[in-house]
Amino acid sequence: MIIYPTLEILNGKCVSLTRGRLDEPVIWHVDPVETARSFAAEGAQWMHLTDIDGLRGGDGNNELLEEIIRSVGIPVQLGGGFRTRESVTRWIDKGAGRIVIGTMAAQDPHMVKGLIEQYPDQIVLAVDIYQGQMMTDGWRQVSSFSPETFIQAFENAPLAGVIVTDIDADIEDRDGSLGVISGLASATRHPVIARGTVRSVDDVARLKYVANIAGTLIGRALLSKDVDLSEALAVAQPTPEPTAEFQ
Repeated sequence: MIIYPTLEILNGKCVSLTRGRLDEPVIWHVDPVETARSFAAEGAQWMHLTDIDGLRGGDGNNELLEEIIRSVGIPVQLGGGFRTRESVTRWIDKGAGRIVIGTMAAQDPHMVKGLIEQYPDQIVLAVDIYQGQMMTDGWRQVSSFSPETFIQAFENAPLAGVIVTDIDADIEDRDGSLGVISGLASATRHPVIARGTVRSVDDVARLKYVANIAGTLIGRALLSKDVDLSEALAVAQPTPEPTAEFQ
């Protein structure tokens, strides 16, 4: 299972959102570039960046995002406000390893399927769920699609994966959150990346054994030091199966 240490960037600062509320960010007083580099230094294979300004339609973080992508030393999965084919192409050209698309896939699935064919294994589908409904537009609008229908619409496309976010996950119901994500993971052939469920290393251990969950994003728990990245990476490694000794 791949651990994606995660930074969410708002006005050039690292933040966390509570239940997706863009107007109530928790601000972390850390340097985004140095924090990203520390992820790589601790052994992460990938990292995830969310451009919160991009979700709002702004581009004030672009220079910072480019610096992180150029300097971090590991592939970067980038999400946040992709609304056009040109924006996806531009960021792939700038070195983003993967682009995360949610709202645009709900609004223009035919065009996004074309993008996925153009960039196989570089597009990740975002499925954001609040109280059982799929949300779009930076978690502000309820989609007409159910999460299951949305994922199935892209079942035959060469996606890199599907990020499933349970926006309710800040409620202390870890079993409920895991149930939402594992239920969707069982309904698709695409590898699923869980978001919003890890508050301790024990949560990483639980996710590791859920069928078809191939990774998890960890942001707030790393910044608050509730999770040690090196320990999480070690827990996420495959466990060797016992082998019989032959005479």
